[in-house]
Amino acid sequence: MNHSPAPEAGASLRIDSARGRWTLLATVLGSGVVLLGSTVTNVALPHIGDDFGAGLAVLQWTVNAYMLTLAGLILLGGSLGDRFGRRRVFVLGLVWFAVASLLCGLAPDTGTLIAARALQGVGGALLTPGSLAIIEASFHPDDRARAIGLWSGFGGIGAALGPFLGGWLVDGPGWRWTFLLSVLPALLCVPVALRHVPESVGTSPRDAAVTAGTGSRGRLGFDIPGAVLGALALALATYALTEARDGGPSAVVAAVGSVAAGAGFLRVERRSGDPMMPPAIFSSREFTAVNVITLCVYAGTGGFFFLTTLQLQIVVGYSALAAGAAMLPSTMLMLLFSSHSGTLAQRLGPRAPLTVGPLVCGAGMLMMLRVGPGASYLQDVLPAMVVMGAGMVVMVAPLTVTLLSSVDASNAGLASGINNAAARAAGLVAVAALPLLVGMGPDAYRSGPAFDTSFSRAMPLCAGLLAVGALVAFGTLRQTAGASRPPHGRTHGWLMEPPLVSRFARHQAAD
Repeated sequence: MNHSPAPEAGASLRIDSARGRWTLLATVLGSGVVLLGSTVTNVALPHIGDDFGAGLAVLQWTVNAYMLTLAGLILLGGSLGDRFGRRRVFVLGLVWFAVASLLCGLAPDTGTLIAARALQGVGGALLTPGSLAIIEASFHPDDRARAIGLWSGFGGIGAALGPFLGGWLVDGPGWRWTFLLSVLPALLCVPVALRHVPESVGTSPRDAAVTAGTGSRGRLGFDIPGAVLGALALALATYALTEARDGGPSAVVAAVGSVAAGAGFLRVERRSGDPMMPPAIFSSREFTAVNVITLCVYAGTGGFFFLTTLQLQIVVGYSALAAGAAMLPSTMLMLLFSSHSGTLAQRLGPRAPLTVGPLVCGAGMLMMLRVGPGASYLQDVLPAMVVMGAGMVVMVAPLTVTLLSSVDASNAGLASGINNAAARAAGLVAVAALPLLVGMGPDAYRSGPAFDTSFSRAMPLCAGLLAVGALVAFGTLRQTAGASRPPHGRTHGWLMEPPLVSRFARHQAAD
């Protein structure tokens, strides 16, 4: 039985209407639980390790299992919503995410926890593309910008509060509640979505053309082989990097398998009639450059936030709550100013902000070298976080503006999906690789001096990745403003990943 009213023809919802407010609430809650899954976990890692008596690899997999399935399947999740209905897939994602979160909170051992985290990522891949696509497909054009702004703003508040709330739960009822926290809002969102959110699908292939290079064709099919091979390549690479410290044959086999799966992915994308990552889109030099910058920037920041949360607790001696609160300045600066900083790229051209921003972020990372035993928050931690946040403000929104300006409007959603997946994959690889590169042993997080030594080696590497991104920006992006095409979509960005834009410029109602 269909629990919702008959869908409205086209995008006709108004924010001031009851149905419009309920739709906005559902999309905010849906994207909010995924953001919580990304932000609350890091502060709980030392406690998870202590409870299970686990080594560092378990902490890495607790983060990476979630990011792996989310990054690998997010493009497929968007295609499923476009084909079968965005509300339908959104609700499926909510239920999936809630069940997986419950499994995480009740996990009796590390294997169950890691598997449940991977399932959480699958739910996130179903939810994340749909939340924004529902807004774009449902709201009247006159209200759409305001609705996206509200969705973005409330999401930013959730991202800012995630580490703080996670720390409070870890220090209070325990780390399991950082996962159980997502269950109730996800389940409450289901009846709201079924009753109030209009159903919509992507336009038919004959009506929606995607122009990439010189080709033009519709995009409503599925690239399941591409999605499987892409996720498999990421999974094997992550396993190889995580297990390489033991030097066993399994790491070598995984590394070879990752290369083979990656080659298979590229082959499938070249030959597929409907690839999820069309090679032709990379014919845009600027699009390719922005994605290389994204890989560098989000690898550096992903490794930074993973290790810094541990450093504050293990070495400095902060509680989980204090460690989460210490991260707030960077997030608050992003929340307050990033929605306005996209104009930098439009006024100055992309080269200046995308060169200066990563260098400022890198300077903030190097300032964290002062944060050791007995460090002062006001003198050591806060200045580094403020500088880091300032660099992110200068960099993230212009990165998105430049990305969306580098492709045609019909390709904006595809481009943002590829860029979002690239950012998540970069963070995933960084979390797997950094401990190996700095010689961090499996029990390093149990020893303050050992972890501090590894952290001091890791920060220059993270800053170096940002510097490489700055060099790529300086060498490949145009110096002046005046893009041949205006940017499409919002320019607000998140701290840990770029925003998504709907894959379709036009939508149709679905019964």
